[in-house]
Amino acid sequence: MSDVNARIEDIVKKNDIVLFMKGTALFPQCGFSSRAVAILDHLGAPFETVDVLQDAEIRQGIKDYSDWPTIPQLYVKGEFVGGSDIMMEMFEAGELQQLLADKQIVGA
Repeated sequence: MSDVNARIEDIVKKNDIVLFMKGTALFPQCGFSSRAVAILDHLGAPFETVDVLQDAEIRQGIKDYSDWPTIPQLYVKGEFVGGSDIMMEMFEAGELQQLLADKQIVGA
């Protein structure tokens, strides 16, 4: 496993919810990242963020790690969930809320 993969693995495993995004939760740097943060905030889910703009290795490495070409990327309990569009679809269908409840992160 490469150094960047090991760093990503460590981040993903240590946090119940982690969002790899452009910018920070308080200052997202793209609309997709902003939407992802808004969804998690709305659900009251505690989450960590990783600003891929601050680390070029992480920015490319996360795409390779998940085999997903875009950012943001959401991980819940170590599992890749998807990007902003998938998060929105799951949220609108109630599936994201159910996932967080099933993983005992937030109430149903």
